[in-house]
Amino acid sequence: MQTILSLLSGPSLLGAGLLFGILFGLLLHRGGVTDYDVIVNQFLFRDFTVLKVMFTAIAVGGVGVFVLHGQELANLHIKPATMLAVILGAVLFGIGMVVYGYCPGTGIAAIGTGRLDALAGFAGMLVGGIFYALSYDWVAAKILPVADLGKVRLPELVGLPEWTWYAALVAMAATVLALVARVEKSRVV
Repeated sequence: MQTILSLLSGPSLLGAGLLFGILFGLLLHRGGVTDYDVIVNQFLFRDFTVLKVMFTAIAVGGVGVFVLHGQELANLHIKPATMLAVILGAVLFGIGMVVYGYCPGTGIAAIGTGRLDALAGFAGMLVGGIFYALSYDWVAAKILPVADLGKVRLPELVGLPEWTWYAALVAMAATVLALVARVEKSRVV
């Protein structure tokens, strides 16, 4: 059976990427997460828009991947679980997001809406990408091998069926969304 991506090639693959990128940006904007204040207020626990958008996207995306992979319409490309690199990357990402006020996707979408403040962060992303590319040999030798668990996924690591992870993901998202709704309702006076 062919995967969805195997049906596309060359210009049609680029066109599909552009179309989905535009759609993604529109959904981010519609969700309100292209606004600097919305993201900053998430970190200050004043506005939970980002949390709601992300948990919804993670749950829907996770179930979508599960279904597409289960129907053999998509292949999973598992990357090695290099835990030190993941932790360092997460810390850098978090610091960058707090300073920038956007994550990379929302920053690009914010540029698309005409927000000039997002351009400075985009320049920082480019500089960071260049720095990473130039230092990759050192990173590959010194950081990637530390705590490298190999190409492993949580279902194999823990020994539970794959569907249980997706069910737990949906349950967690529903719980968080319900708690956020309760908090937001209690704040309305």
